[in-house]
Amino acid sequence: MYGTPRQRVIGSGTTLEYRHGEVYRTRGIEQPVDDGPGKPVHVRARTGRTPLLARGNADGDAAMLRTARFGLLIRHDDAGREFAYDAGSEKAMTKAKVRGWTVVSMQNDFKVVFDL
Repeated sequence: MYGTPRQRVIGSGTTLEYRHGEVYRTRGIEQPVDDGPGKPVHVRARTGRTPLLARGNADGDAAMLRTARFGLLIRHDDAGREFAYDAGSEKAMTKAKVRGWTVVSMQNDFKVVFDL
């Protein structure tokens, strides 16, 4: 959808199984799930590194932001140009102040949200 190559996307995935000389997808979900403390685990497993920069927008991103050298928290607070869905980021916003993460408001800091 965004033109990002598959090998550059990190997230939860299905599990795989080897049977009779072939690799098959199973009904399982890769553990840990890519949320909360599972996010930095997935990043490290896929890249072999701790991120220099991590960007998140919700409480489930806090562990990933904490492991990065530079944490960037995006507030989706612009109902007019996008969707205002910053509910669920209250804990991350509190942690941002304590940890020194940069907080960016879509409403106040984005000149263009969608260039359609």
